[in-house]
Amino acid sequence: MSEAKKDRGFVHHGRNVKRLREIMGIKQYALAEDCGWSQQQMSKLENSEIIEEEPLGIIAKKLGVTPEFIENFNPDSAIYNIQSNNIFNDHAVNSSQHSYPHIEYHPVDQIVQLLEKYLQDDQRKSAQIESLTKTVMDLAEEVKRIKGK
Repeated sequence: MSEAKKDRGFVHHGRNVKRLREIMGIKQYALAEDCGWSQQQMSKLENSEIIEEEPLGIIAKKLGVTPEFIENFNPDSAIYNIQSNNIFNDHAVNSSQHSYPHIEYHPVDQIVQLLEKYLQDDQRKSAQIESLTKTVMDLAEEVKRIKGK
């Protein structure tokens, strides 16, 4: 193990990949599929202490981070930083001093919006079809009337 790794403690690439994937809400099979691997291969990588440079680069790209981020990721430090910055501390001196973005993700709301959009499109197309059908019927009546003269 290199001196740099000894200095910063034990690093388990696979565990870091798993933690980052879970934090991002990505299923193991989904990441494996994105990388072009089987879920078993991804599981084997997540159980590996050291992941080779090439697969680590592919995983990092799919997770939107650098390979170095995965190599150096320390969840304990991340938790400490969150606690130290009083993001979730109710005893902060003045919470208005902190301007943390409030992010909410509601996939159900997005699905409802999408379905409403599809419903509106369907209603618009149905109205167009009805209008075209009426026009065709009117033209057919006009043709019958002209032939009847």
